[in-house]
Amino acid sequence: MKNSDITLQEIKTRIKQFIKERDWEKYHSPKNISMSVAIEAAELMEHFQWLTIDESHKLLKNKKKRVEIEDELADVMIYVIDFCNLFGIDIEKSILNKLKKTAKKYPVRLVKGKMHKYTYYNK
Repeated sequence: MKNSDITLQEIKTRIKQFIKERDWEKYHSPKNISMSVAIEAAELMEHFQWLTIDESHKLLKNKKKRVEIEDELADVMIYVIDFCNLFGIDIEKSILNKLKKTAKKYPVRLVKGKMHKYTYYNK
């Protein structure tokens, strides 16, 4: 099986198993995991800090840097999935529900090609 053939459910299972094998569940409180998500997201942002938009695009073409960036993204996702696993959150359902809510806040007819926050359109 290629990595691209792995389902989200299989990834969730592997993350759960990885943590359980190391007896780390006792450290994975909602507070600690949410902080870990933020810390890993900050490590991702560090790669792009102070770069121009063009420089940030070029950085992704650097093979070594791209691997580092992909690792940081993976860390963020692992913690998010761990949070969901531990606290009974159906991430697929949550994402679909959030997309519905966001679509209502940002109707295509008002926002297409624009970057304002939804409150800008509700004046």
